[in-house]
Amino acid sequence: MKGKEKKRGPIIAIDGPSGVGKTTISKLVAQSLGFRYIETGAMYRAFAVAANDAGVNVDDEDELEEFSKGIEVTFDNNYEKIFINNKDYSGRIRDASSGELASRASSKKAVRDFLVRLQRELGHEGCVVMEGRDIGTVVFPDADVKIFLDAKSEVRAGRRHAQLSASPGFAENGGATVDAEKVAGDIEERDRRDSTRRHSPLKKADDAVYVDTSEAGVRDIEKRVLGIIKERTGIGDNNR
Repeated sequence: MKGKEKKRGPIIAIDGPSGVGKTTISKLVAQSLGFRYIETGAMYRAFAVAANDAGVNVDDEDELEEFSKGIEVTFDNNYEKIFINNKDYSGRIRDASSGELASRASSKKAVRDFLVRLQRELGHEGCVVMEGRDIGTVVFPDADVKIFLDAKSEVRAGRRHAQLSASPGFAENGGATVDAEKVAGDIEERDRRDSTRRHSPLKKADDAVYVDTSEAGVRDIEKRVLGIIKERTGIGDNNR
């Protein structure tokens, strides 16, 4: 990281568990502000899938640390595609299996150290909306604006079920049924794992603004988040 470079604009940290609309809201906010959008969850998923492909045990910290020493994580110009050693993993990180692998690998300190360092390098210049689970608490504890999105568990499970049912992998597998109860159970287990892990647990930063997305529509949530950013930084126009 080139720490002496002047920050060009604010860092917006958006955290929260799965199924709360982080990706959708973060993308819309970034587009509205003209900022870069970086999804850190994609990094953990791609890292875990690539490690698994290489025969690495994602539950073994030593193996994961050694794997991290031999890879390069890069993106396309819009940060929409993620590559590991020049291989595009973007199409393989949206199914339930990649999320499970990521949740297991991300509990390891070596993995978090490696990816947090990269995330700081990507976002330190500012003018960025970065979303994840520990952006406001660990990656950028001094972020200019911190938002914590949340929603009722049944709402989150329903959204995740719909997302998986609509994913390319769902169609490729012949449209096999996605079990709603299993999705809900998987989310509950991931919440437990992410919130109780020793390193960088999922939690709301003390100075983050809590936003419940259970009932509000996407545009209403976007407008609220933009309003918070406007209030704290003077940037943006939420009069839309």
